[in-house]
Parts: sequence; structure tokens; C-alpha cells
Amino acid sequence: MAEVDPEELVGTYYAPLYRFGLSLSRNEADAGDLVQQTFYTWATKGHQLRDTSKVKTWLFTTLYRDFLAKKRHADRFVDTDESEFVEPVHVAPSAVDALDASIVQKALHALDDRYRAPVTLFYMQQHSYREIAEILNVPIGTVMSRISRGKAELRNQLSDVAAAEGRKIVPMEGGQAHG
Repeated sequence: MAEVDPEELVGTYYAPLYRFGLSLSRNEADAGDLVQQTFYTWATKGHQLRDTSKVKTWLFTTLYRDFLAKKRHADRFVDTDESEFVEPVHVAPSAVDALDASIVQKALHALDDRYRAPVTLFYMQQHSYREIAEILNVPIGTVMSRISRGKAELRNQLSDVAAAEGRKIVPMEGGQAHG
């Protein structure tokens, strides 16, 4: 196995892992904790990875599993302090005129977890279906289904908001919208 430089690993994957953690947790501090835990796990167990071409998938899978474990733990306890998500969501240029980024951000975060994670990994982190299937530990067909349903749910939420504001959202190819 080729040696992986830890500094290069952090430099390459810190920001994408943080954005993924933030999209899952909706909290900056929690996202930072998830990323730190992911790199700590790499430091203690990363040597066990036999194929270094799978480092990216390994890191995202580790972060996702840690998120799920923390979520299961948090679901057993009531937490009254919820911070606002402050990093803007990147929106297709054609959609910027029709929608405010904060509306898209709220719609993305309103998605059920099972849809939010694959949609975020696909559109914001640009993972392949196969990588997402590995990260989430679900069949590739499930990934495609969840992305499709997540997009439909997002489109419905955004159409409702646009209608309330007197705008019309017109679907374009690739699932993007414009007004």
C-alpha cells in the first residue's frame, strides 16, 4: 500500500467533508466535530485501508457513519440549542434569478435525512452513484431513487415558495429550474 500524506489528505478533503458534515448536521460546530472525528479515525485506522484510491470514499463513509451514530444518540435526548446554518448553498445560475439562496438552503435542510444525504453528495460533493452507494451503504438503485425523490421533493418545496411569492418555477433539463 502506498503511504498517504496526512497533510495532503487534510488539504484535499477538509472543505468537502466540512460541507457534507454541515449539510447533514445543519450546525457549524457539529460539522467541524464530524470532520475532526473523521480525520482522527483516519489517523488511528486509516492504515487498514488496502486500496488508497478509495481514501475519498472511506473518509465520506466514516463521516456519514459518525453522523448517524451521533444522530441516534441525540434522538434519545432533547437538545434545545439549534444553531442556524450560515453557509450559502450553491445554486445553478439559472435559478438565482428565481430563488433566493436562503430559500434553497431551507428547502434542502427540510428534506428527510434519507434524501438530503444522497442529494448533497451528488450535487454539492459531486460523488458518483457508486461512491454514494458505498458511502451510505445502500444499493445503487436506492441511491438513484433517493436522489430522484429528493429532487422532486425539493422542486415541490421550491415551487410552493415561489408560488407564495408570485413567481413561476419552470423545470429545465437536468432538474434545474428558472423563473
